Amino acid sequence: MSYELRVNGVEFEVAAPGMRRLLDVLREDLGLSGTKEGCGEGECGACTVLLDGEPVVSCLVPLCQADGHAVRTVEGLATAGPQGPVLSPLQAAFLEAGGAQCGICTPGMLMSAEAFLASGADPTEEAIREAIAGNLCRCTGYTKIVEAIELAALGRGADTAPGA
Repeated sequence: MSYELRVNGVEFEVAAPGMRRLLDVLREDLGLSGTKEGCGEGECGACTVLLDGEPVVSCLVPLCQADGHAVRTVEGLATAGPQGPVLSPLQAAFLEAGGAQCGICTPGMLMSAEAFLASGADPTEEAIREAIAGNLCRCTGYTKIVEAIELAALGRGADTAPGA
């Protein structure tokens, strides 16, 4: 059977079984290897992508449920520039604040943070920590990750400074 997806703004038709995991379709069929598999059980958040703007763990989403929907992966955060990809403000903030360690959780963290920032919620430390609660990082504490999201929130013209 064939399923239609709009991934990072590009239309795709995927011929695959409906119960094939969205994670596998993204990585293997579409070549978007930025989305990582951590646990394969929906517990770690490493495979988080945005489905119609909402964060989902792609290891638990069957392809048939994504049919006709918009999917955004970590590859969809950067924009095309004359010299190559240009990092999004969120990606740049992760780089500046040292919010990325080994890289396994980073794509999922970025996608959960992107959804949080797009929601317009007040970027307090508590709200940020709640927004990324489904994303586990085994390398370090979450301090630099939270700082990176706060930094990105400031760059998006947040009404108040984080934690204010």
